Parts: sequence; C-alpha cells; structure tokens
Amino acid sequence: MLQFFFMSDAFAHASSQAFVPLLPTDLYISAGVAAVGLTILLLIIPGVGDFLSSMPAVKIAQVPAWDISTLTSCLSFLLLFFLVSVGMTGSHDPLVNPLPLFIWTVFWVGLVSLHALFGNLWNWMNPWTGIYDVFIKSVNWQTPLQLPEGLKCWPAIAGFLGFTIFMIASLTPQDPSQLAVAVAVYWIMNLLGMLLFGRNEWLDNCECFTLLMKNFSRLSVFRIEERKLEVGVPGWKLKNVQMTSIIAGLFVIVVLASSSFDGLNETFWWLGVLGINPLDFPGRSAIFWQTVGGLLTFNLMMVGVFSLCVYLGLMMIEKTEHFRNVFYRLAVCVIPIAVAYHMAHFLPSFMVEIQYALAAASDPWTVGADYLGLGTFYVTTGFFNTLESIRKIFLTQVVLIVSGHCISIICAHRTMMELLQSHKKAVFSQIPLAIFMVFYTFFGLWLLASPRGA
Repeated sequence: MLQFFFMSDAFAHASSQAFVPLLPTDLYISAGVAAVGLTILLLIIPGVGDFLSSMPAVKIAQVPAWDISTLTSCLSFLLLFFLVSVGMTGSHDPLVNPLPLFIWTVFWVGLVSLHALFGNLWNWMNPWTGIYDVFIKSVNWQTPLQLPEGLKCWPAIAGFLGFTIFMIASLTPQDPSQLAVAVAVYWIMNLLGMLLFGRNEWLDNCECFTLLMKNFSRLSVFRIEERKLEVGVPGWKLKNVQMTSIIAGLFVIVVLASSSFDGLNETFWWLGVLGINPLDFPGRSAIFWQTVGGLLTFNLMMVGVFSLCVYLGLMMIEKTEHFRNVFYRLAVCVIPIAVAYHMAHFLPSFMVEIQYALAAASDPWTVGADYLGLGTFYVTTGFFNTLESIRKIFLTQVVLIVSGHCISIICAHRTMMELLQSHKKAVFSQIPLAIFMVFYTFFGLWLLASPRGA
C-alpha cells in the first residue's frame, strides 16, 4: 500500500479550492457568527427550542413494497468494475479518465452530499451487498467469526483516516491506475470482512462509507418508514437516534475534524506553520509526514476539545455520570456541521469538475465517442470571473455553514431537553458546547475565505 504514497508523478488534488473570494469576507463571517450566536440566545427562551424541533413530518407518497437493493447493488458493482478497468487501461489524464472524476467528484462530493437531502441511498448503491447476496448466500456461507464488541467502529475510523490521508497527502490521489488499485484493494478488503464477520455486522460497524452515509442521511429531509415517504425539516430524524457506543460518536468527530483539516491543510496559514513559501510550493512529497501528523494531531485536538465541552457542561449540572451517553448523542448533533462544511468546501471544485465528469462519461475510452450526445463540449470556469457570481457562490457557502451550525445547536438543545427533562439544566449543560460552536462557525467561514497555496 505504500506505493500509493511514494510516487514520482503528482496530479492536482480534486478537492482544492477553485478560487479565493475577493470580497469583504469579514462582514460575511461576522454576520454568520452573529446568526449562530442569536440562535443560541433564542434557545434560552423556554419553548422556542421545542417549537423549532417539533415541526411534524408530512407524508407525501406511499412506497411500493419492492426490494430491489440486490439488483441496484449489483449494478453499482458492475459500474465500479467498469470504472476500475478504465482506470487501469484508459487515459492517464485525471481530467479525461472517468475513474478519478467519478470517485472524487460524483461519489465523494455529489453522492455524499445527496445523502443529506434524500436519505440513505447507499443502502441501494453500495457495491458489496448485491454480490454477497447472489453468490455467497447461494452456497450457504456461514461466517466463521464474531465481531468483538470492542472492535466496532475502530476499523471505520482507521479506514476514514486512511482515505483522508490518501486524498490530501498522497502524491497520486488522482492518478487513474493507482486509484484503480486502491479502490480494488479496498473493495476486496471489505468483502473479506463481510465473509469473516457477516454482511451487516461488518458494513454497519466497520466500513467507513456505510457509516458515513448512514450518519449524513440522518440530516435528510426525506425518510421512508413503513412504506411511507415523509418529508420534514433538516435534522428531524436526529431525534430518533439511540445510544450505540462512544466509539460511534468518535467516528462523527473524526469525520468533522478530517474534513476541516482538508481545508486548513491548503491555507497560507498552514504552509506558514510548516515554514513553506505558499508561492513556491515544493510539492506534496516534501510535506507528506507533516500533513499526516497535522491530520492526526487535529483529530486528537478536536476529540479532546469536544469531550471537554461535554464534560464541563455535565459538570455544571452535576451529571457527569451520564458522559458516555451524552457524548454520543451530542456527537450525532454535529452531523449538520460536518455535512454543511463538506458541501460548502467542495462547491467551487464541484462546479468545474462535474463538467469534466460529464465529458468523460460521454467518451470514457477517449476515442472520440459521444455517447451522451454532448457535441462540441467546453468546460467553463466563467462563473469565477465576475464579482457578482463569486458573491453568489460565497454567499451559498456561508448559508450552508451557518445553517448547519444552527441546526446542530437546535438538535443539541432538543437532545439535552429529552435527556434532562429540564429547560434550565439543558441550557446550562450546553454553555461550553455553545461557545465551541460559535468559534467553530468562525473557523469554518475563515477556512472558506482564506488564500490557498497547496
């Protein structure tokens, strides 16, 4: 696996910020932080939090009792097999070969974001369950091992950190052939885990993207339950989350911290910390270990700060014995922040790279085909050339970040109200976490507006 990290050629990182907003961003940041602060102040008023968090869901359709997940999963596997094949045999240009564009743009940015709107699509689209059901169950396979309780979620945390390291520190995250090998190895590793420990047991606890999609889908406005398609306000399903384990809560914090460090890692500030001139960037190979060390350190800091905020809040109301339960429940409440930053951070690059993905889908083997009938197709970045369009893009990012934090605050308040059954105690218990969220709002908006040199 080390070959993925130490290669001679390097391609552009798909998630790099596409522009630096030349706007009076201090005003936007101040307004965003003020909006989050106002939300916190409103929740101090008895009844406001209950009103905001108790808006009912509305049934909009009856869902047929069809289970096509095996079929759709098999189709997803075939698509992945095709993309890996093209990655190994097709063009080495990451802006032409469909594999890098699909993994980094369609999957990592597009599909992950859609889970926050339309629910857990991954249940139908993951590339393992269909193959497992068709071939493994047909031979009556019996799983030989039982997943230890203490191991649950740790493989998912390690897998997500490994994915982030490959994305932000590897020299070749977009090289089609190297990416194809990495994807194939990851697919095989998880299939082996399913064979050893069971399909659902492994995927639900140890496969990082299954756990990520499940968590992100908790923010969605749609839900299918008892064959009813319902719609509600963002985050309305978070209230039904039950206690699982403190490790599952750690996974959510790691996702948030890793996404934030992905943005921090590209800033002039971070390069200055490393003693690097951002206008003379020496390449990823020169700072590989610094990047890995920074990522792990930032994750440890985030876990420590979040844990301290939760503990101090419980200490203020003399309820520290509930730390494990409250830690997990409040960790789930930061999912809106993680979703919002994910969408805002990748918005500019997505607007450009989805065009390349469309062109690659029309001609995956670069033989001059036009399967989608696009005709003469040019990728445009014109929306970065005018002040008005840049303002709209940045305002969209600001709205995403601020909305995510406000939803998170409301969810945290509702959670503590349910656990403590006291408005006064709920308010006092959230003071440290509220301060953390205000500062993190500032941090997220600052990341969006900071100059980038990597």
